[in-house]
Parts: sequence; C-alpha cells; structure tokens
Amino acid sequence: MTKIHYISSAKLTFKRIFDILREDYQLALDADAVQRIEKCRNYLDAKMATQKEPIYGITTGFGSLCDTVISADQLGALQRNLVMSHACGTGERVPDEIVKLMLLLKIQSLSYGHSGVQLATVNRLIDFFNHGVLPVIYQMGSLGASGDLAPLAHMSLPLLGLGEVVYQGRVYPMEQLQHQLGWEPIELKSKEGLALLNGTQFMSAYGVFSLLKVFRLSMLADIIGTISLEAFDGRIEPFFDQVHQIRHHKGQIATALRIRKLLEGSEIIAQAKKHVQDPYSFRCIPQVHGASKDSVNYVAYVFSNEINAVTDNPTIFPDEDLIISAGNFHGQPLALALDNLSIAAAEWGSISERRTYQLLHGKRGLPPFLVAEPGLNSGFMIPQYTSASLVSQNKQLCSPASVDTIESSQGQEDHVSMGANAATKALRVVYNLERILAIELYNAAQALEFRKPLKSSPFIEEFVAAYRQKVAFVKEDVVMYPEIAKSVAFLQSVPLHIPDALIEGI
Repeated sequence: MTKIHYISSAKLTFKRIFDILREDYQLALDADAVQRIEKCRNYLDAKMATQKEPIYGITTGFGSLCDTVISADQLGALQRNLVMSHACGTGERVPDEIVKLMLLLKIQSLSYGHSGVQLATVNRLIDFFNHGVLPVIYQMGSLGASGDLAPLAHMSLPLLGLGEVVYQGRVYPMEQLQHQLGWEPIELKSKEGLALLNGTQFMSAYGVFSLLKVFRLSMLADIIGTISLEAFDGRIEPFFDQVHQIRHHKGQIATALRIRKLLEGSEIIAQAKKHVQDPYSFRCIPQVHGASKDSVNYVAYVFSNEINAVTDNPTIFPDEDLIISAGNFHGQPLALALDNLSIAAAEWGSISERRTYQLLHGKRGLPPFLVAEPGLNSGFMIPQYTSASLVSQNKQLCSPASVDTIESSQGQEDHVSMGANAATKALRVVYNLERILAIELYNAAQALEFRKPLKSSPFIEEFVAAYRQKVAFVKEDVVMYPEIAKSVAFLQSVPLHIPDALIEGI
C-alpha cells in the first residue's frame, strides 16, 4: 500500500524526513496548502494589474539589474531566462538521495503561500518526487546567498522541459522523457523563476542528510568507544554521574549515562584494575563526545527552523498587502551551523583514532598490533595509518567556509555565506567519520577477543557477535581493505536495539 505524506503547515521533523526517504512515501498537498498557494498567486496577479511602481524580480531584472524595468508582455520570458542563465553548476553530480531531499524541501517552502508560484508548478515538483524523476544537479556553483542559485536552477530546468534528469537509473534529456511521461513543460509566470531559484534547499538538503547520518554515528561512536574501553581494560569511575553533574553540560552527562548503561553486566569493567588512570581518549569520552553532541543539537535546531521556513525573495504577504524584498535566502545561519557540524564530526573521529592507536601498543595484556606473532605479522598496524589519514583530511576540511565572502553581481550582492561549500565538505567529513569509526571497531573487536574468558556486557557481546558474522577475527595477516569495507557496511546497516532505559536523541 502506498504511503502518502501530505505537505502542510505541520512541522516537518527529521524523523518524518527519514521515514519519507526510507519508506518511499509519495507526496501530496493538503487542502490548506493548495488554498495558500492559490491565494498568494491570485493576489500577485491582481496586484500586477494595478501596481505602477517596479517590484524587484517581478517587473525588474535581477541582482545589479534591479533597476531595469521589464514590460508586462515579457515577464514570463524574464523568469524562463532566469532559470536558463543561472544553471551554471559544475563538478560532481549531487547524489540522488540529496536531490530528492531538495525537491521535498523546496515543495515544503513553496507550500506556505508566500512565494507567488502557480499550483501547477508545485504539483510538477511533486510529480518529479513521486515518479523518481530526479534533476541532474552539480555540487559546485552556489555562493549560499541569493539562495542556492545554480543548483536550484538545475533543479528547475526540467520544469521547462530542459536540462537532464535521472529516471530509473539512467540519465535522460528532459525534453525526451517528458514525451514518454506525457508531461507538458510549465509556462512560468511572473516571480516564479525567482521563487524557485532563491532559497536554501541545496544547503538544507546536504545539512539534513548529514545530520541524519550523524544522529546514528553519535550512538555508534559511544558503542564503539565502549568496546575499545573494554578491550583496553579501562576504568568505570570517569563515567560516574557525580563527576558530570558538577560540570552541567548536557551532552557530557548523556554520554556518561549511555556508556554506564552499555556496560551493565560486564565482567571486564568489574574486575580489579592495576592501573590508576586511563589515557584521555578513554577517560574523557564523555567530555569529547558530549561536546560534539551539544554542537550537533545546535545544528539540528538551526536546520529544523530552516526546513520549515520561507527562504525565497521577494516575500509576499497577501493578507497585509505587502511584497517585501529582503534577504531570507542568505545562508549565513546554515553556513555557521555546517562549519560547526564539520568540527563536531571531526572531533568524534579524532578521539576515535587515538583509541585505535592506544590498542596497538602491546599494553595491558594485549599483543603488539593485536596479533599473536607480531613481526612475522604486521597485524593491525596499517588500519591506524588509514584512520590517521582520514583524521588529517578532516582537519583540513574543517577550515571554515562561513568566514569567506566574495562580492558578486557588480557589488549588489556584496556579502555571501559560502554555505554551499560548507555543506558539501561537511558531508565529506561525516563520511570520513563513518570510516574512522569502522576502523576503530575493527581494532576494538580484535582486541576484545584477548580478554576472554571474561565477558563484556550482554549488549556489547551481542553487538560484537553481530559484527563477527561479517568480519572474522584475524589470526595472521590478511588483505584488510575488504574487511574495512565490510566494517563500514556493518555500521550503515546494523540495527541499534539500544535498551529503552538509555537516553533518546543523539
């Protein structure tokens, strides 16, 4: 049975987006959204019939051409030319999942009735989503102010019967595919091209996609860090609640709680310890993981606001008889948040690699490089190199994009956010984090074997047993890159059946 998500004024949540993408929901407008869209369009048409003063982007050119007045019989051509001329993207294609997100978020933004688009235009975007007709969009070209102009122009070209789309795994010229589907090109009316291109849906889609991955990786970082703690025969005292309550940081308190829950019933953590302290990468897991959690929660707050917002320009308020040219398309809130997300994800990776490194030293009863005959076997020496390389690349990617700006459009657009660059590199950092955590798990599961016959907690034992069904214990040197790939795939697919008593969220 087809599941339908109705686009409405109800808050669009991360969980709802996750379900829409995972369970292949179809989209439809609810009755109120239809009414809002038609009311705004009717108001604009009536206003155009009486308005004598120029209205930016509706009866004028764009950017520094804002003082050039366009005649009434050329307003449709103005919007069509805008879409064509702004499709200047380059580089790699945007992944299909993110293109679907862009369509969803653009439809949501247009549905609030402040953009002046035709109902037919929104319905065609819904057709794209529902039929899996995904515009070919390129990753590079947006400055993150005046909206994501180039990416959204590529998204909008197929509305006009132009550009290319991905359909059933193949790339088609839209001109060819529209005949196959029986669709006619949309004839844009005044304001519509601007409504489609002004907006933050490229940045927003990348950010939401990254956040959905990070929510999961945050939990996995705690689980994998706990396995490493057990493998290293670490101490429980740094996770006692009293320590964290006197510092007050929510993420720190939550991380310590989760790890205490994960360790319930462990024989390893309960045994007497000869060592008085653990290295920071173990002892300070709550402080480091927790700080990243708190940062990500701020990022999620920013994106939750953005995906439920109107971000094009001018903005139309039919009830107040106002058409306001302003700057809701400016991506600065997202750019700052995306740089923050990159740093938070990079720090999870940084401390993960340090735990991997500590497990290889031959300390606390573990063999050097985690193999029985080091020397003859290099064992787990080189996966740590790979992890270190990824950590180093993340440090380079964390140079903030949001502090840069380059003037454009003859000085009219004199401050831009560079949020699109922040968005694409944030996702690269998140993918690197996933690989770093996979390498830590590869090492930690190997090291944990040397603690037998002592057992870890029931949860950890079950988690490692599931991992062992995919990746075997290493007795002597093997080709390791397939095992690392299997470890990444395991993190992407393993069900996280965390007990209800554990905290919710990231």
